[in-house]
Amino acid sequence: MQIEVMEHFGIKKYFRDADFFETETAKRLFRQLKKIIPEGQLIALTGVVGIGKTTYLERIQKQLNSEKKVIVAKSLSVEKSKTNLTTLITALFYDVSRDNDYKVPKLGEKRERDLRDLIKDCKKPVVLFVDEAHDLHHKTLTGLKRLMEVIRDGDGRLSIVLAGHPKLRNDLKSPTMEEVGFRTINMSLDASQGVLKDYIKWLLNDCTNDKVKSADIIEDQAMDYLAERLTTPLQVEQHLTAALEEAFNIGVKPITVDLLTETLSRRIDEVEPTLINLSSG
Repeated sequence: MQIEVMEHFGIKKYFRDADFFETETAKRLFRQLKKIIPEGQLIALTGVVGIGKTTYLERIQKQLNSEKKVIVAKSLSVEKSKTNLTTLITALFYDVSRDNDYKVPKLGEKRERDLRDLIKDCKKPVVLFVDEAHDLHHKTLTGLKRLMEVIRDGDGRLSIVLAGHPKLRNDLKSPTMEEVGFRTINMSLDASQGVLKDYIKWLLNDCTNDKVKSADIIEDQAMDYLAERLTTPLQVEQHLTAALEEAFNIGVKPITVDLLTETLSRRIDEVEPTLINLSSG
């Protein structure tokens, strides 16, 4: 969003920098996760593109780290499509030992034995978070399940939270993945849909100056229009930004339904199939 547009509407920070919008669904899922993570479970957390999975994971990790009841591990590799079992085991060694110079054994047998003993000695449950898990090879998913069993046999507890598109949930239900899917606890963030008008109000309140009201930026009917046409917070941020820029350019304030109809309909029709394909492909 252009700086002059932000100043004109009293917006103090970019929408992408907003705080966390916690729905009742998100709160319920977090309570469930806090309860089952210490047990050593395989969990699939799925949601459509733009629903806020990555932001939600960051929020969970931050809270778990602050409570210090479990050890949080995650891979920092940016090449998600190339992430494999070795990458994830290496991340576990680093985060559980809290030593980035840890000498991770190269041989599989010794590597798994050392990890089993390391987790046992830390005397806390460990949880590994894997984002973009829909890109993982089925052999990697099977290996993670077996790794959990190795850790459990050594009197340790390892939970793995796989986050990804609905494709992940569908893949886990396939006949070739029965060994993993049958033991996976499935959770969905998609139930957060349906509260987009509340999200729009919250987003504007969080990102605007104290004296600015949401009605100064967008009419209530226009908010309804957006909430009815869109499905995710990411779409809201994208299309609301486009509407603000268009409103600034033509001198309209607040944003109206007519403006949205003229400027956003084509963009929505273009973006929607792309998002659907990403979620189901």
